[in-house]
Amino acid sequence: MKKKVLVKQLVASLNESYRVLGSIDRYVLTPSPIDQAEETSLSFCSKKREQPLETIRNSKAGVIVCPDGIEFPELDYDNKTLIQVSNPRLTFIRLLQRHFALAPQFGIHPSAIIDEKAKVSQHVYIGPHCYIGECEVGEGTMIYGNVYIYSGVKIGRRGTIHAGTVIGAEGFGFERNEEGKYEKFPQLGGVVIEDDVEIGSNVSIDRGALSDTIIGEGTKIDNLVHIAHNVRIGKYCIVIAVTIIGGSVQVGDYTWIAPHVCIREGISIGSHVLVGMGSVVTKDIGDNLVVMGIPAKEIRKNL
Repeated sequence: MKKKVLVKQLVASLNESYRVLGSIDRYVLTPSPIDQAEETSLSFCSKKREQPLETIRNSKAGVIVCPDGIEFPELDYDNKTLIQVSNPRLTFIRLLQRHFALAPQFGIHPSAIIDEKAKVSQHVYIGPHCYIGECEVGEGTMIYGNVYIYSGVKIGRRGTIHAGTVIGAEGFGFERNEEGKYEKFPQLGGVVIEDDVEIGSNVSIDRGALSDTIIGEGTKIDNLVHIAHNVRIGKYCIVIAVTIIGGSVQVGDYTWIAPHVCIREGISIGSHVLVGMGSVVTKDIGDNLVVMGIPAKEIRKNL
């Protein structure tokens, strides 16, 4: 979708400090990657030192958000406009949100099935072929097609749940009896999804056995992640694709879990931790650490 936006409008919407090099009368029509941009494109460059000079010179983009603290020769912005900020990617994201992102369209698809006892706020989106059990769904939440939410789930405000995800299924709990057969541990808990959580497609989040599984405020969960029963994930964490989190794991706030991580059941991971790609976590991890490997070991402090 093309939309004409003047540089004047872009910078007027910024709350952070900025410096403009080049004409403010220029306009953009579409956001684009910097190496695929046209003269009417808005792009960004996060590279520092010498690298942005070459990248920006070679780009056709008319307006580029780029790092501050770099002195550009006037020739570099003779035919384009540079907006210098401290965090180009973050500023670019904000510009997209304010000028190009589509406003959410709320409503409930007629093929969705919602339990008569469910408490669903007025301004939500529930897509085709969803099932919503006896749950609570907060205002502003978007639930895309083919999502199945069991009873006993509480979803906060402004959440996003992408297609094919299952929330609140039974956890995997069994005990071997005297005859060597397995008897099922009843899964009687629920799931609490706090405000501003985004959950990718084909994610499975099990309900707790006795207490609830909890996903903290602002946490983002990528596609194809499994979160077992009684897991507690703190605020503003990132859990990336194909990660498996075993039962009763506890994760602190602002922790980053990279792709293909496996975390053994009952493990405690602190706040501000980075768990590296493909790691297998078999022991507790304290706060402010970077760990990786099989088994995961401390690499350095997370500063």
